[in-house]
Amino acid sequence: MTDQQWNDLKAIISGTYTGSLQTGFIIDSPWLPNWYGISLLDYFSSDEQWLKANLKAIDSFPDVMFLPGFWSEYGMCTEPSAFGARSVFYPNEFPFADKVIHAPEAIDTLRTPDPQTDGLLPFMLNRLKLSRTILEKKGHKIRFSVSRGPLNIASFLMGTTELLTTMMMDPDRIHRLMRIITDFLKEWHRLQRQKISDIEGIMMLDDIVGFIGEDQFLEFGFPYLKELYDVDCPVKFFHNDADCSMSVKHYPAMGINLYNPGLDLTIDEIHEATNHQLVVLGSLPPRDVLAACTPEEVYRQTVELLASVTDHSKLIVSCGGGMPPGVRSENINALLQAVKDYQ
Repeated sequence: MTDQQWNDLKAIISGTYTGSLQTGFIIDSPWLPNWYGISLLDYFSSDEQWLKANLKAIDSFPDVMFLPGFWSEYGMCTEPSAFGARSVFYPNEFPFADKVIHAPEAIDTLRTPDPQTDGLLPFMLNRLKLSRTILEKKGHKIRFSVSRGPLNIASFLMGTTELLTTMMMDPDRIHRLMRIITDFLKEWHRLQRQKISDIEGIMMLDDIVGFIGEDQFLEFGFPYLKELYDVDCPVKFFHNDADCSMSVKHYPAMGINLYNPGLDLTIDEIHEATNHQLVVLGSLPPRDVLAACTPEEVYRQTVELLASVTDHSKLIVSCGGGMPPGVRSENINALLQAVKDYQ
């Protein structure tokens, strides 16, 4: 993000922004490599191709806030790899992390990884360090420390069904697992901030929050996420594009001030549930509209979305979730034009 974009984002969150309506997207491996014209394996394995793909995105859409911006990641293998998960990479499909916890009792011997040395994390961080000079010459800086959330990581370490079942059958062990993952993530975010001085925000993604009820969220999600968001920074960004109806009202108390939802609640419903304390990055249907429709239909549905939102001061126009595979530049431009024409 440029200095101007970062200052605008902070102003939107603080309620002091007076400019035009902004657009922003989460972009990463599901969309960026194929849009750029390379395979996912090329994107993950070549720092040069990764950088060129991200540079093309900011050059093609200079007015868009890309969050987190120059995201160094290896898909869902990123954090599980530090716990020893076998990472499976296909030529042009999403990578996959194998389970490392095959029975709840295995949690008792699980060790907290060191993000300085373990798994793919050193490669992620070094990629950013090697690229900083080039991206800063383009006027951009790394603004966020980034990770998946603790429940999301736990679901890869032991399987989603097994995680949810063990919550009910052996909650103490799940708390032990949450403690290990949270301690690891605190150190991982601290390390990112230490190594890259421009980082002022934190971003986490955890869709498993949307798979559980309110009581389970308050027990297994809220306290650990709140602990992770308890950092001194102006932008505390959370992504959960699964059902947020059971949890969203608790997000402000967790420390979150910027939220990328799915489509289960409208933007107005999220604002009402949180007493207008969250800026929403959303919420055009990502697959069925932004990826699948014509530019004309994207334009029309974007206008309808804007007309449906009462509080534009707490809105950054985006899709409901990260940028999905297959979105063409023409459709992104149609959304941008609709936002410009609406104001």
